[in-house]
Amino acid sequence: MHRFIIIFLIIFCNTWAQPELHQYSYGGFEREYYLYLPESIQPEAPLVFVFHGYTGSAAGIMDYSGFNAIADENGFAVCYPQGLTDNYGNTFFNVGYSFHWNETVDDVGFAISLASYLQSHYDLSHINTFSTGMSNGGDISYLLACDASTTFRAVGPVAGIMMEWIYDSCDPENPMPILEIHGTNDNISWWDGDLEDEDGWGPYIGVDTAIQFWSEVNNCTITVLDTLADINTSDGSYVVSENYQSLSNNNEVWLYKVINGGHDWPGVWGNMDINASELVWNFFNDFSLVYHIGDIDYNGSIDIGDILLLSDEIFLNTNYNFLSDLNNDNTVDINDIFAILALVLSI
Repeated sequence: MHRFIIIFLIIFCNTWAQPELHQYSYGGFEREYYLYLPESIQPEAPLVFVFHGYTGSAAGIMDYSGFNAIADENGFAVCYPQGLTDNYGNTFFNVGYSFHWNETVDDVGFAISLASYLQSHYDLSHINTFSTGMSNGGDISYLLACDASTTFRAVGPVAGIMMEWIYDSCDPENPMPILEIHGTNDNISWWDGDLEDEDGWGPYIGVDTAIQFWSEVNNCTITVLDTLADINTSDGSYVVSENYQSLSNNNEVWLYKVINGGHDWPGVWGNMDINASELVWNFFNDFSLVYHIGDIDYNGSIDIGDILLLSDEIFLNTNYNFLSDLNNDNTVDINDIFAILALVLSI
């Protein structure tokens, strides 16, 4: 009898913690995603999006990345969106590949809308929401950094690239920390880019150019280089890290350059000196923001600067900002001005 109870409890607990496949309507499509919520998750926990590669699947990257186990240890939620199928029968996220010239699916809008839904429905952080992904999943993460910087706090592409059109048009409202993990011998997402579109994906810039771009966006003026220990000498590669830091903000740009590395997810296949999933989460955790309702400019205090920003949001009728909703009525209006004034005057 006791053995039966123990087995039942084990099955029950494991079932409770299992990721579930959900559907979400957006843009005329029934989109799918897996959501993993650890048993220990707390209100305002971080939310991490993990995007699969071209031809891949949400279930596949969930299995090999190991993010669910990392989420269990650190108390964050993980969302694995499923890409739609293109005319070639392959799953994808739309970043404007040359052979996707006729695709109109709005994956950026889908990610923004889904993030907002998950944040509200599961009481997850509106601020500490992040994106990573493999290859095409890394590419969409770069696009989110450009076009969804008010939704995502930081991105960490693995073997990802910036399409030339994304690079040319990128003007993020909120510059953000960026992490890239990339092999120098990657035969799919070429290290030096492919501006002539020789490989058929469409023109895209090289890794060094992308890192320089984000370093400039974040006003990084300090560079720290390091060669990591070659722990596994049989994988034919080693890792050099480049850390770009700024004196004007807390954002940084990290590059893990896998010398002789291929189109890999380090720690799972290819280079085994680093674990890409753990590195990505540690990066996100390092740049998570601590915030309070009313601290609209994230400077650690509620003051005249926040009042001015709140006034601008109301006057300009900007998108809803939960930090500005001091009376928690899901609307930012004159009542929140009165609330923040009372709060500032009482300090």
